[in-house]
Amino acid sequence: MTDKEWKKLKSGTDIRGVAVETEIEKIELTDDVVKQVVFGFIKWYGERFGTELKTIAVGHDSRISASRIKNAATEVLLNFGVKVYDCSLSSTPSMFMTIVTDIKCDASLEITASHHPYQRNGLKFFTKNGGLEGEDVERILSIASEEKYVSHSADKECIKYDFMSVYCKQLREMIISETGKENPLDGLKIIVDAGNGAGGFYAENVLKPLGADISGSVFLEPDGMFPNHIPNPENKTAMDFASKATLNAKADLGIIFDTDVDRMGCIDSKGNEINRNKLVALASVIALENYEGGWVVTDSLTSDGLRSFIEKDLKSHQLRFKRGYKNVINKSIELNNNGICSPLAIETSGHAAFKENYFLDDGAYLATKIVIKLAQLKEQGKSLESLIATLEEPKESVEIRIPICEEDFKSYGNRVIDKLIQSSEKVPGWSIEKENYEGVRINTEDGWFLLRLSVHDPILPLNIECNNSCNSESIANKIKSLLMEFDKLDLSGFDK
Repeated sequence: MTDKEWKKLKSGTDIRGVAVETEIEKIELTDDVVKQVVFGFIKWYGERFGTELKTIAVGHDSRISASRIKNAATEVLLNFGVKVYDCSLSSTPSMFMTIVTDIKCDASLEITASHHPYQRNGLKFFTKNGGLEGEDVERILSIASEEKYVSHSADKECIKYDFMSVYCKQLREMIISETGKENPLDGLKIIVDAGNGAGGFYAENVLKPLGADISGSVFLEPDGMFPNHIPNPENKTAMDFASKATLNAKADLGIIFDTDVDRMGCIDSKGNEINRNKLVALASVIALENYEGGWVVTDSLTSDGLRSFIEKDLKSHQLRFKRGYKNVINKSIELNNNGICSPLAIETSGHAAFKENYFLDDGAYLATKIVIKLAQLKEQGKSLESLIATLEEPKESVEIRIPICEEDFKSYGNRVIDKLIQSSEKVPGWSIEKENYEGVRINTEDGWFLLRLSVHDPILPLNIECNNSCNSESIANKIKSLLMEFDKLDLSGFDK
């Protein structure tokens, strides 16, 4: 593999690539590549912590390439004398928990590609410090590309370990403790849409044993081809399935997870989505319950209505930071380290990390916090949706993705953003938002728009929100006219 091909495997803080050959794609994560990556991680771990890696937990989501990749990874680990706990089908957050609870491994590995199609897969590593940073992944890939892994014999020990049972017990005990009841979910009907990913455990092993009626739950069975819908709370088709399942079951709450359960969304009893800004608002209500005046760190795409809700209704603060769950988590940690209380970091994508839970983005943990609140409200004769009833939602919300047809897309994209900043100053009614950490966010007469570079891809996402009287199409047309001079931009998305 070339240096460029190795670098292509970096996906933010994960390593991802094609793992199943298709008519148009060749395998990137071959057995040899996986072995080199795991070898790179072992060497990096020694550099980073000054000690050898001794124990690791390995889990995976439901993808059809999971077993092959797990076997290749395990071979290298065993050959270096690392004790491996084979946790089989597991959620990504549970793999971090193997480090801080129960078996207390040195590190862990989840084999997953989140919501991406069946043919893709990846490796996500954890240490005692949480998930890796982007520069850590770069170093691991650098080692993998420069030093050759050579198989050698060492003490080998691979232990089959059902950590998911331990993890589910932790979640059940959390619900019992915070409600003060042994069967706190009696009388509640809660459905789960796992999208055939790894999240079916939540219905069967967390909710049902505590008395919840989970009949009507859908796609709980693991199937790495994802035959029903993409397991992704940001996907409209997926949310439509979950909403219909909630209504058909006449449930009090519907929960939908992504493939590896580090993200979630939910649906209220009327079939309305509690997602994106609504989910951030609900999580903020819960997180700030004992921390009035605290700070919630979010990504850059949150609405004006959410800012008003957090500041006026919750009497607290929002820091609207960069897109990317590690960005918001690291910023929230930074605030706390500087003596500023920040109990929650959350993205509109459904990544949510509570300070009380190691700042781990865990969809099942957020779902559990919401289920606890649902049970408490039922005792008071109140509904979950009443907590965010005053949240003002935008009249229109539109995203246009603008591909950049240029190899050095980052430099080109930044030139586009700089030009838009200059041009916007001449447009009546437009003003640049001063508190902004990526791209350019511009306030219009009755709304806003944000143009930024994608975290990973050669794309400029454009998000437009209108609050009352403004029209997103007229704003989009103005933006398009300002971008026409850039011949490496694909502006066809504006026509839709």
